[in-house]
Amino acid sequence: MARYLVTGGCGFIASHLADALVARGDSVRILDDLSTGKRENAPEAAEVTVGDVADAALVRALMKDADGCFHLAAVASVQRANEDWVNVHRSNLTGAVAVFDAARQGRGSGVPVVYASSAAIYGDDPNVPLSEDGEHRPLTAYGADKLGCELHGRVAWQVHGVPTTGLRFFNVYGPRQDPASPYSGVIAIFADRIAARRPITIFGDGNQTRDFIFVADVVAHLLAAMERCAGGAQVFNVCTGTATSVLDLARTIGELAGQRPEIRHDSPRAGDIRVSIGDPRRATRALGVAATTALADGLGRTLRFGAKAG
Repeated sequence: MARYLVTGGCGFIASHLADALVARGDSVRILDDLSTGKRENAPEAAEVTVGDVADAALVRALMKDADGCFHLAAVASVQRANEDWVNVHRSNLTGAVAVFDAARQGRGSGVPVVYASSAAIYGDDPNVPLSEDGEHRPLTAYGADKLGCELHGRVAWQVHGVPTTGLRFFNVYGPRQDPASPYSGVIAIFADRIAARRPITIFGDGNQTRDFIFVADVVAHLLAAMERCAGGAQVFNVCTGTATSVLDLARTIGELAGQRPEIRHDSPRAGDIRVSIGDPRRATRALGVAATTALADGLGRTLRFGAKAG
């Protein structure tokens, strides 16, 4: 039985990860400030500490006997970063440094850390599919902080001997994503509005494309990354490599819900990226894992969870 610290473990993605770890018999300790996560998302067998990931002393205490750390705590809201830049930066980058610093003081020669990066680090790079060797052109404070996490992850290994693996998540969706939250992705919002028979709003013409990946496939990448996080500072895309337009997404959700949604168009949002598709091949080769959930299947599971929860 391994012991893991999971930051942000009451949130959308990390709670699914905590479930998977507990299910296979691992011991899980969660650190979450509950600003967006929900205590009920965490498995009952997990030990939950409510606190700030940027609290270095607290992170050290929770890391001291861990065999590995999954660092997923973050503030993902672009709007909140614009309004509260300094405090969001503290959570997103200072928090990551606190985790890496605690890992170098942990058991043995350093506790391996698998952490969440983001496709936001690519910004408006037109060279698609986006590969790990592509340009870094973040358009948001969130993207800039995630790029900073990767740079500090490299320092953690090169200077302090802490093995790190960063996973650049693309558009993750699935059960437990709160449609009422400003942090939620478009799928949760569309599904909620279609279920309520309310019109949905698409910014622009709806032909902008995204790479949507189901949360269970993301968890598979996280587990595989920890198994192989023995040395170095690696970074991988976590994506499907498949493009889906926002308009097609809305129609597919409507079909699965047995409805024809009313679609309204609004002006494009400033800085909205037209095309964001990732190249998953490096992760497949190095981690031995790939996304296997078809979009329609993942959407169906998400909608059934929403209907049950409602």
